[in-house]
Order: sequence, then structure tokens, then C-alpha cells
Amino acid sequence: MDSLGDGNHTAVTEFILLGLTHDPVLRVFLFIIILCIYLVTICGNLCTILLIRVSSQLHHPMYFFLSNLAFADMIFSSSVTPNMLVNFLVDKNRISYHGCCIQLDTVFFFGPVECFLLAAMAYDRFVAICNPLLYSTKMSTQVCVQLLIVAYTCGCFNASSYTVSFFSLVFCGHNTVNHFFCDFAPLREVACSEDSVLILLSTCTAGFILLFTVIVIAVSYIYILITILKMRSTEGRHKAFSTCTSHLTAVALLYGTVMFIYMMPKSSYSTDQNKVISVFYMVVIPMLNPLIYSLRNNEIKEAIKRQLWRKVFL
Repeated sequence: MDSLGDGNHTAVTEFILLGLTHDPVLRVFLFIIILCIYLVTICGNLCTILLIRVSSQLHHPMYFFLSNLAFADMIFSSSVTPNMLVNFLVDKNRISYHGCCIQLDTVFFFGPVECFLLAAMAYDRFVAICNPLLYSTKMSTQVCVQLLIVAYTCGCFNASSYTVSFFSLVFCGHNTVNHFFCDFAPLREVACSEDSVLILLSTCTAGFILLFTVIVIAVSYIYILITILKMRSTEGRHKAFSTCTSHLTAVALLYGTVMFIYMMPKSSYSTDQNKVISVFYMVVIPMLNPLIYSLRNNEIKEAIKRQLWRKVFL
């Protein structure tokens, strides 16, 4: 958009989020479904964090990253879902200008954090399978903490770039956002002026994070696959691959959805389609992650059995 020549515009102090639908019956149905999903998300991720903390057999780098992923999932979902639930109960869901900025920041902070955590988990699997003798050195506590700091630093940088871009948007009285949360693309649609350089910077930052983490994950699994194929024992191959299935499932869900949302050509862009995919990305996936790791990970299942045995018989 071109900058306003005269600089005259009405200051916007709040936004109205249109939400998913205006159908009253469908709104009630979606409220119940999404509320249940959110409760499962909070309970599932909290249980994952507590299980990893109390189970000594899970005090390994992989589960250190998994507990942080569970925490990120909780905050990520909580930044959007409660407000979405309110949207189903009121005629007009209003969010303040600064509240919209905070919601935007939270989403663009924890989104990259999750990407880096999944990349760190892929690197962990690479070291464990391809260089098992060096595992304790390459994945020491110090290294794990450093990788976590990198994840949160990059998340902070990404959120900061979008914060600056958000404040560069000029709104000329139009404050109706066709979405269920303050996503950046719908906000740009109602803005009448923007700083194209800042927009480009934030887009490049997010694109770099996505590309870098995809490369780390892809390279890690290429080496893992090569190592597994070189194994002579069928049992050894199955055991090595089984440690990666839950992580691969989580990666496929997250990256597949993110790429569909943020890399879709503008010519085929549909706001309603974007809303549906965003619900899956921001509401459903944070619920699925703890289920994926509990159902497809043998160590997690064994830890759950041990804790239940202790509660029942001790």
C-alpha cells in the first residue's frame, strides 16, 4: 500500500474480530468442540511436563526438548483459543490495539520456538543414532541449554520484527479483521498504509527461520536414514526408526500446516480456507503433540505405566 499523502486518518484503539462463523447453531457446536480440545491441550501438555519431571528414565535431552515443546504448545494455544471461545459467545469480539499486538507477538514468538525445538529434537536423534559413542558429549546439559537459548532468542527476534511491522501499519478507521485472532495478513488487509521495508524484513525473518529449521531436520533425517539402511540387523533398524516416528509425525503436522498457510500464493488465497487451517495449526496440533508422543513413544508409555503402578500399589 502507498503511504498516505496528507497523513489524515482516524486512530484505531481496538479491533473487531469476525471469528469463524456467524451461524448461531454452528457457533455453539464449535464452542463445545474447541473448549474440549483446549482442555485436553492444557491437561495433556501439563501431564507431559510433569511426567518428564518425575520420571528419572526420561531425564534425557530428547525429553528435555519435549517438555519445552509442551510448554510452548500450551502458551501458543492459550494466546488464541480463549479469545476465540469468547468470540462464539458475543455478537462482536473486540480486542484492544495493544492487546492485538500482544496476541500477535505471542504467536510469532512461540511459533519459531516450536520450529527450533523440533529441529533440536531432530539433531538429538541424529547424534543418538549416527554417533552414539559421542552422544553424552554432543548432547550434554550445557549444549541442550544453549540450543534452548537459541530457540527463544530467535523467537524473540521474530516477534520483535513483527511488532515493529505492526506499529508501522496505519489504520484509517477500518478495524474489522476477518479472522478469529490478530494474524498479520488480515491486519494488513484493513490497514491503509504500511512500511514495505519493515514488512519485508519481518517476512524474511520468518522465512529464514522456517527454511533453516527445515534444512536441519531434513539433513538430520537423511543421515539417520543412511545409517539405518546400513544396519544389518532388522531388529536394530526397527528399534532405531521407532525412536523417530513420533517426532516425524509432529514435524509433518506442524511444517505441513505452516507451509500451507504462509507459503500459499496470493492468487489462491482464501480467508475462510486460511481460518480453517489456522484452527488446525493453533488449536488442534498443540492437543495432538502430547497424544502423539504418548501413543507412539515406548519410553513415554513405560513411564506412564510405572507412575500409574506406583499410584495404585504404593
